[in-house]
Amino acid sequence: MSGDRPTLPPVRLNSEAELARDALSAPLLARAARLARWAGPETRVGAGGELVEEQLPAAAAELGLGDDQDGPAYASEAWRVAVDTGLVDIEDAEGPEDEDAEGTASTGDNLAVLTSGSPQDVLAIWADAFDVVFADATAPMIDDFADLVGEDGEIDFERLEWDPEEEAEFLEGVLGNLYLLTVSEGGTPEGPVPLPALAASMIVPDDMGEPTDDILEQVSDAMMRLDDQFRLLEPIGLVEYEPVDEALMAEVGDEPAPPVDDEDVSRYGMVRLTPLGLYGVRARMLEAGVDAPAVGDLADKGADALLDGIAYFPELSARAETEQWLSRREPAQAARELLAAARGGDAGGPLRRLHCQQALALTGAAAEPAVREVLPGPELGGLARVWLAERGAPDVPPPSETMIFWLAIDTIAAQLAVEGDLEELQELVEGLVGQHSGFFDAAWRVEHPATADVLEAMGRLHPDKSTAKEARKAAFKARSRA
Repeated sequence: MSGDRPTLPPVRLNSEAELARDALSAPLLARAARLARWAGPETRVGAGGELVEEQLPAAAAELGLGDDQDGPAYASEAWRVAVDTGLVDIEDAEGPEDEDAEGTASTGDNLAVLTSGSPQDVLAIWADAFDVVFADATAPMIDDFADLVGEDGEIDFERLEWDPEEEAEFLEGVLGNLYLLTVSEGGTPEGPVPLPALAASMIVPDDMGEPTDDILEQVSDAMMRLDDQFRLLEPIGLVEYEPVDEALMAEVGDEPAPPVDDEDVSRYGMVRLTPLGLYGVRARMLEAGVDAPAVGDLADKGADALLDGIAYFPELSARAETEQWLSRREPAQAARELLAAARGGDAGGPLRRLHCQQALALTGAAAEPAVREVLPGPELGGLARVWLAERGAPDVPPPSETMIFWLAIDTIAAQLAVEGDLEELQELVEGLVGQHSGFFDAAWRVEHPATADVLEAMGRLHPDKSTAKEARKAAFKARSRA
């Protein structure tokens, strides 16, 4: 069962409307849109659609960066995003073999989509812009490509000692780890992640004790590379980034000394995914086949999908998902759907019934008729009695001894499935045994698929040796009977 568990906690995403507003206000996309409006017949572009060098000062001025020494570079970057996202159309450019060829530029159709399209349309364009920046972030840091171009006109990556696929895979892994480190069990972002910790999460083996000097050097190299990459990713709205303090390095080539305290560590770079970044990284992970759930994914699905889906969610996320599911349904009908989905003698049944019980706790008195309908049944009758008793409902029939023991076995089976807090589980086991004299003599006879496994687990968990022995004997009897 554990193999079916999601590898990531469910994330609470902002609404698409909020995310689209964030996308539109991302500095790089906003600059790209501004240059798209500025583009016209007089805009000169090269064979690859890039602005010719003579046009860059005017583009920088259009962006209000005319006095910034980096203005032309920012304008070039924004223009490339505008072209690659369809905000600008390029026409009449000759082939790459003609280096002197120039094309013409015009406003692309996607500019209207960006300004008047749906939130989903805006986010699709932003995702394309993210792809452009991601490609830039994984490109090699070299000053001159000329020496690396072979006779066939292609870049010789072997001479560069750079593998584009490996570099992209590394950054994807970094963003995946940052996603995991950023999202709390409640599904909301935690504080920023120190860059050394993020780099170490990619380099240091999990089973390594004290890192070797070679590993530490690799972590330091990764930090410097990530510092460059996050500086590029921040303007697209993916991250909030506090760069590495350049004063840490006395001269070019020096490695920064290790941080000595929490205040010092912030000087080594701090990064966190923005709400838009959470959306963007999750979208890339989903495309790659990673199980990255989000709160609200199950709201429109059936009760069976809900109970199976939240089986291993953290408590707060499971509650939030259930609340969204219930908000779209009439209480009595929701209760009937949940109770129907909770049935079953399969291995997942106990956990479904546990989450069904927790979901029913969020419903009101309107669910009572549906709950009373299952009172006679052996699987759900005990659960229904608990729900009614907790609400002080009248005329709740007392459970039979068989039902009491069946519910006890089912409850422990559910707790074992989620591998919950060991101390709480031990307390539950001790409490059940203490409340019922001759517990094991009755328990091994319970007609429940998990009876033997539960009794065996109780033998491991109960601190009293003689009681634990009784539990193991009862487990043996249950297996023999089966």
